[in-house]
Amino acid sequence: MTAQEARLCGLLLREHFGEVVEKIGTHLLRSGAQNLRTIVNESGTPIDLVKKSLCVLMKHGACRFSIGRKGPGSPVEYQASCERILGILRYPRYIYTAKTLYSDTGELIIEELLQRGHMTMSSIVKMVADRLTHNMEEGRSIEYNEVVSTFSKLVETHFLQRCPPVSEVVTGPPTPESFSDCYLVPSVSLAGRGKRRRSGEDVVLDQGTTKKAKTDLQTHGDEGIYWQVNFERFHLHFRDQTIISAVASKLDQTSSEIVRTMLRMSEVTTTPSASCTQALSANEVFRSLPANYSISRPILDQYLTLLVDDPMEFVGKTGDSGGGMYVVNLHKALTNLARATLESVVQEKFGSRSARIFRLLLRKRHLEQKQVEDFAMIPAKEAKDMLYTLMSENLVLLQELPKTPDHAPSRTFYLYTVNQLATARMLLQHCYKAVANLIDRRLFQTKESKRLLEKSQRIEAIMASLQASGAEPEQLTEVEEMISAPEKQQLESLRHHINKLDSAENQVDETIFLLKSYVASTARITR
Repeated sequence: MTAQEARLCGLLLREHFGEVVEKIGTHLLRSGAQNLRTIVNESGTPIDLVKKSLCVLMKHGACRFSIGRKGPGSPVEYQASCERILGILRYPRYIYTAKTLYSDTGELIIEELLQRGHMTMSSIVKMVADRLTHNMEEGRSIEYNEVVSTFSKLVETHFLQRCPPVSEVVTGPPTPESFSDCYLVPSVSLAGRGKRRRSGEDVVLDQGTTKKAKTDLQTHGDEGIYWQVNFERFHLHFRDQTIISAVASKLDQTSSEIVRTMLRMSEVTTTPSASCTQALSANEVFRSLPANYSISRPILDQYLTLLVDDPMEFVGKTGDSGGGMYVVNLHKALTNLARATLESVVQEKFGSRSARIFRLLLRKRHLEQKQVEDFAMIPAKEAKDMLYTLMSENLVLLQELPKTPDHAPSRTFYLYTVNQLATARMLLQHCYKAVANLIDRRLFQTKESKRLLEKSQRIEAIMASLQASGAEPEQLTEVEEMISAPEKQQLESLRHHINKLDSAENQVDETIFLLKSYVASTARITR
């Protein structure tokens, strides 16, 4: 774990769980696996706060426990997961994807699970049904069965999975191989509809716990069975969507739909670590195309040939049976997309001529300075300056190939080259730093305007309460005027800046995801 990753993890923990959890989480990240007593002594935090922090981290999958290194009988050790904490950055994307695939119901299911770590199916269904009903018109409500149906679809497509039993100490997310009931939906006895939350109901429930206790005593047949979000499945979806979008922008919409069909057909048969999908015949692809894409078989063959011949190598041909056997080259696609990202970064930072040299070295692998000047068609002085600038940024490397053992300069070849994997790792660290800076800036701006934001929230709460009680328009206008025109302008400017920072975070995270996918795929190939 690098310093930039540790800094970003600390900011994410503080923003979502508070300063105490941040302190314990960052301590575990830097120190590695430790038992409870060691954590308390080294962090200087009271033991009850350490226990609560560890509970929060474990509930959200950001920390795992295991038997002590001294073997059975030794104290249990806790270890934070940097990968899982960095995943918090992608929460908005998980929620948006669920909304796109499974409408508002799927969005709320994923949102609740991300906020709470893990929950039982019956609890999720009730909570989501109540939230959906509260946002509906008066007199309308949603049945529990509708939410159960969406929940089952999310499990069926593996976006949700069961938490393994607490007695089992696991080192990673549950899989069907390690946990046979990973995607088994229990039969839950749920009947009824979502309830609308009335104004002041939260206060009543806090004061009168009898009503709440009665609700908790109800059993639905899924007690002790908890569910969590399957982040790996979401990542596979993001990878596929990235490839599909790249095909659409490079070629056209029909080509992207063909690739989408191939990816969808091989979802079940292709393992997450595979470098390419299972081979599919052209006949199978033709039969599986959406009905609205009424293209003839000869046209499909032309499109497949175009995809195979494209330099980005999105699709490869592996045989001629069944009209031709085709695969989607997942690793090659990620490699070429990562390469395009690196070229884009060099162009934005150093200009088009430097990008031309960088692109040339990526294609040719090793070139002498004179060859760089000739192939890039750039004057010698400018090419030399650009090469040295790129070298100073560790984007270009100089490799020496001596002809004699004495390494004499006159008898040594000096070749410029680019190590794409190392450059991608370096750019990944820059991305972590950029996201951490964006979060820092957002937190600073929010802190600076804390008083104004609190005032705005109080007024919004008063307005909502008055509207619910059927207040007169004059009363609402009077409450609205409690915020002056300059304050409204300041609020609008603050919200605009925060929205821009949020948008920038999401855009950088897309680059992080692509580069991490490429690095992980390359590591699996070379293993």
